[in-house]
Amino acid sequence: MFRALRALIFLVFAFSTAVLFAAVSLLFFWAPRDFLWGFVTSYCRLTLWAGDFFCGLSLAVEGQENLPGTPCVIMIKHTSALETYGHVPFFPRTTWVIKRDLLWIPVFGWALKLIFRPIAIDRGAGSQSVRQVLRQGKEKLAAGTWVTVYPEGTRVAPGETRTYGISGAALAKEAGVLIVPVAHNAGDYWRRRELRKRPGTVRFCIGPPIDASTQAPKETNLIVQDWIENKMREISTAYQEDKPPEQPPRCA
Repeated sequence: MFRALRALIFLVFAFSTAVLFAAVSLLFFWAPRDFLWGFVTSYCRLTLWAGDFFCGLSLAVEGQENLPGTPCVIMIKHTSALETYGHVPFFPRTTWVIKRDLLWIPVFGWALKLIFRPIAIDRGAGSQSVRQVLRQGKEKLAAGTWVTVYPEGTRVAPGETRTYGISGAALAKEAGVLIVPVAHNAGDYWRRRELRKRPGTVRFCIGPPIDASTQAPKETNLIVQDWIENKMREISTAYQEDKPPEQPPRCA
């Protein structure tokens, strides 16, 4: 009961500060983009601190040495809400591929559009959405902004996976950039539609860059998914049902 109460306080804190930061950022619509990016990074760091303070949920990022010096496509496992803001302070300036409905949320959606300038797609548009990701994604990569893709399209339960969408791999191939795969075990501690947050250390593992130019996007997806899912088997207790929870090994 006490843990659920602390989780509720954390969620109220995170939501209220998100609205506050969003509202203030809209007042600085005229500011340089680097300033706005620093502003949103500060919010993400604050929310990570709050998760640790209220719920004992800390974050350890490993493999930052794998980040190239040029813009890339980031492909992240999607099992919780934590990774959506938790990765922001540890990567170069990025934007997201998101469902366009998020931009319709008053204040928050407006700030999201202002700061991230996301690639907002209609998930029901099929190949048209893929073409949109390719067109806008190449523009953003050329301008120096990394593109973050959640290849499974939506959050999946810990221990599960779905077929990866083609847009991230296709974008990397057409733009001539690398893919950075990211695995994490946030879903072990923060599950979808569950109020309680389990204390522990969430491990973000950044993998070696993957070259998308030497094979078809479908084959690239298999390579990316293979790396992510193998790493998940190492770091996530949801993949190890017969083993007791333990601290996962460091990323290679």
